[in-house]
Amino acid sequence: MLRIDAFPHILPPKFFQVMFEKAGPLAANLGKRVRGIPVLYDLEARWRALEEFGDDYRQILTLAHPPIEALGPPTHCVELARRANDEVADLVAKHGRFLGFAASLPMNDPDGAVREAQRAVRELGALGIQIHTNVNGMPLDDPRFAPLFAAMAELDKPIWVHPARIATHPDYVTEQRSKFEMWWVFGWPYETALFMSRVIFSGVLDRHPNLRILTHHGGGMVPHFAGRIGPGLDQLGARTPDEDLTQVARSLKKRPFDYYKMFYGDTALFGAQHAVRCALEFFGVEHMLFGTDMPFDPEKGPMFIRETMKNIDALGLSPADRQSLYEGNARKVLGVH
Repeated sequence: MLRIDAFPHILPPKFFQVMFEKAGPLAANLGKRVRGIPVLYDLEARWRALEEFGDDYRQILTLAHPPIEALGPPTHCVELARRANDEVADLVAKHGRFLGFAASLPMNDPDGAVREAQRAVRELGALGIQIHTNVNGMPLDDPRFAPLFAAMAELDKPIWVHPARIATHPDYVTEQRSKFEMWWVFGWPYETALFMSRVIFSGVLDRHPNLRILTHHGGGMVPHFAGRIGPGLDQLGARTPDEDLTQVARSLKKRPFDYYKMFYGDTALFGAQHAVRCALEFFGVEHMLFGTDMPFDPEKGPMFIRETMKNIDALGLSPADRQSLYEGNARKVLGVH
């Protein structure tokens, strides 16, 4: 059995050298953190961090923050996405530790994003694409992104979804910034739940019921609030007397709760075993994949891998379920060969 990590992160070395050259101040500020994590962009450091996990641990590569679209104007981001995907594809071809990658897209150019998704899948062998929960603050149910969902449905390839929110998104309308990193601690799980909800209520999953969407960090808030999205959303509109939401509810082909179960989650929950168990109980083993968020841990590399595997191995799963979580679902859902 292999242990296939479906959601670790990387910044390939050549791309890392140029990614912040034309970035605005917000993206450049994020760069300060990633520069302090050599495992992201230094392959030798990465190999050293992975030594303890043996040859049966493999990775599917996804680009680390910031999102491509935060790095400059659309024309610049189109070129950056091409460079990133070309380099990551080359790493996958050269190193057996890497079993595939999710392509990055210039989402501030929706047409360019579709073209790059098609190129990455058809020419580079990308397993699918990675997007974020918003595009520089714009929701993904905006009609401009409908062609991308349609393209992924036609390609029959999965979508990795990473949360995105920054410190300038305030916690209260009377303030200018989020405090105490709450934009990340609670903002990112909320962003994931919000993304999933907007996809559901805008009808994306009715139009493309076979889309496979993998949400980072176990679906964010969703598994932990099953009662609110179950009986709570069964009363959609009851709390909004100034807006008639009955038409929205009638337009859906299923109960809202059932759509949330169509998504996939990963086990990247920072070593919190009870949270992994909650996500597994909500999505079901067949909709969960082993993922770690490597290397954004206090050790800057191996800790989240080690702790996530401890969480999984302590759950008391059957051999068949354990194999599905570690390897089988990555092959079935993501198309890993």
